[in-house]
Amino acid sequence: MRGMFGDKVEIMLKRIFLLTSVLLLSVPDRLYSQCCGGGSGSPIAGGSSQGVLQDRQVEANVNYQNVKTGKFLSGDTAAPKFIDYYYSRYVYSRIAYGVTKNLTMSIESGYYINKTQYGLNHIDTITSGGIADILIFPRYDVLNRTDEKKTTEITLGLGYKIPLGKYNDSLVIFHNAKTGKTVYDTKIPAVQPSTGAQDIVFYTFLFRGYPSGNFRMFSSIMYIKKGWNPNGEKFGDYASMGLFAGKTFFGTLGVTMQLKGEWMDKMKRNEHMPFPNYDPLSTGMKKIVLAPQLSYAFFRGNLTIYALSEFPLYQYVNGTQVASQFQTTAGIAYRFYAYSVNSRKSGYTCEMHPEIKSDIPGRCSICGMDLIKNKK
Repeated sequence: MRGMFGDKVEIMLKRIFLLTSVLLLSVPDRLYSQCCGGGSGSPIAGGSSQGVLQDRQVEANVNYQNVKTGKFLSGDTAAPKFIDYYYSRYVYSRIAYGVTKNLTMSIESGYYINKTQYGLNHIDTITSGGIADILIFPRYDVLNRTDEKKTTEITLGLGYKIPLGKYNDSLVIFHNAKTGKTVYDTKIPAVQPSTGAQDIVFYTFLFRGYPSGNFRMFSSIMYIKKGWNPNGEKFGDYASMGLFAGKTFFGTLGVTMQLKGEWMDKMKRNEHMPFPNYDPLSTGMKKIVLAPQLSYAFFRGNLTIYALSEFPLYQYVNGTQVASQFQTTAGIAYRFYAYSVNSRKSGYTCEMHPEIKSDIPGRCSICGMDLIKNKK
């Protein structure tokens, strides 16, 4: 009886700890990120790193980002305010399927609840919202090796981003009540839900796990080749590299620390287009951020909730721009199989985490338990 009571208390304390941490990371008044000079140029929300799923495994993932900043830079030096602040709320969703044990296909998309630039003294506030883009993102394992001491994985991805949202949303500049004429102007890119261009995403994921210590290290490298939109605009190409280290406690609580570097090139414009209502030279940036993340797994690891925040350590922007303070993401992921795990004819599986499989004996990378041989 005492053992059962102790286990229940331990589970309750772990859940209280996790929920408290998520709340601390998700308070809206503390959420900040970047406007023209960055908002992340990545179409993968939160910069989440992705390997491949197991054969016929399905993942549904939804996360929410809240961004607010009133910080301004010229180069890497503080600059005077030219707006009050920038604010956005964003929902990102992904559905992925393990076509084979090495190939995963995912379709990802985002929706802006709002993207708002508040003018000085809240005058000339500009806002927009709606669906953003859709990303078709296949990933393939070129190496996946597991032995009793370590797991090694190398994944390559090639994504294609299709613009769905507005990129030329307009607002009323002047309305003459006598003549009935109305003058419109295009909203600035910072509040448009989409760039309106088709992009190509190049992606590499490197993973090394040590099951006996419930410890893992991994890295993700991304390069986005931006296309031209119908407005004659080409947003700057984007590159990032993230280094991660994480450990699992109690078999369910994951703690991960990420150090990420980001770079975005300046915008380009067609010389024959009229000069825009923003400064194309004040675009592009580079920064280094620290991003701690917590995750908690339920239902034998099939359901996971997670939260992370990005804290800039260094920033440099071209011209004068709105800069990052920090950004927070919270989400939920659910994984399941399109067929029974026991239908697999050979190999080894974790009894507590059936998504963990191996062709040779070993230990689970989540809980450290010995893998059991599947029934024939």
